[in-house]
Amino acid sequence: MKPADRRPGLSPQQYADGIVSGDRAVLARAITLIESTRPQHQELAHQVLQLLMDRTGSAVRLGITGVPGVGKSTTIDQLGINLVEAGHKVAVLAVDPTSKRTGGSILGDKTRMARLAIHPDAFIRPSPTSGTLGGVTRKTRETMALVEAAGFGVIIVETVGVGQSEVAVADMVDFFLVLLLPGGGDDLQGIKKGIIEIADMIAINKADGENVNRAKAAAAEYRNALHILAPQSEIWSPPVITISGARNVGLDDLWAKVMQHRDLTTASGEFMARRQNQAVAWLRDMLQERLMAALKANPDVARELPGIEADVRAGRLLPTLAVGRVMALMGMS
Repeated sequence: MKPADRRPGLSPQQYADGIVSGDRAVLARAITLIESTRPQHQELAHQVLQLLMDRTGSAVRLGITGVPGVGKSTTIDQLGINLVEAGHKVAVLAVDPTSKRTGGSILGDKTRMARLAIHPDAFIRPSPTSGTLGGVTRKTRETMALVEAAGFGVIIVETVGVGQSEVAVADMVDFFLVLLLPGGGDDLQGIKKGIIEIADMIAINKADGENVNRAKAAAAEYRNALHILAPQSEIWSPPVITISGARNVGLDDLWAKVMQHRDLTTASGEFMARRQNQAVAWLRDMLQERLMAALKANPDVARELPGIEADVRAGRLLPTLAVGRVMALMGMS
């Protein structure tokens, strides 16, 4: 059995002060609060976030996705090292797809970014999804706010590249990068077309050695593919570049394009509009989560829901009618 945490509790102001001062132990404890499902922890986390809100919003938020094996961790490790050596403080949040079968984390291994993990100006934290898309949006958004308040000026959110979490992450970052492998784009390498449509840039990774020509050919194919898709922005057409994370080739160009995008969208007003829309999306996600929590906590619903679910499972009750019954139990019909 895991021993109980006997450390003295901190007040919201003590959490906030510790985070602002750069105390990593306090930052880690605050993130643990966010990840907790206990109502008292959630309330405390919300109070801490409210105290820190005026210190958030200035970081560069970069989302990176790609299929397993594309070299995300190697690329992030090298890009992060480049950035900290240039004077930036970098936080990496690895969206960790919790196993639905065991409840355990699938990734969550700092050794995948060995150099960055031990750098004093870097912070790496797995962000478990708890098996739900809502887990991605709430935990990752709130953790982003904490690390921003702690002074990290670049936040990289890594996703595993196999599910709907990519769309959720794209909706909470400033720039969404899709990493692909050399070899052409006939099948989009397992990544859905919708992921390509929301990309702000595509980078063909592992463009080194014998792969250089294949990477260039793949980049040309993706450029052609992007021409037939409606761009998200009137002022930005997603570029396609070739890089090698392992060899540190093309990463300066990658970062330069991230900053160019930020400059252009800031000047046009798109950057602020995107951040404002993200804030509203956060509000709506939190409302949904709170409403579901209230539903589960309602004693009438708790008593009747198993029977309603059994009727739906047996085909005796349509799901639409079942929803009406649950809403009636909540007094919301």
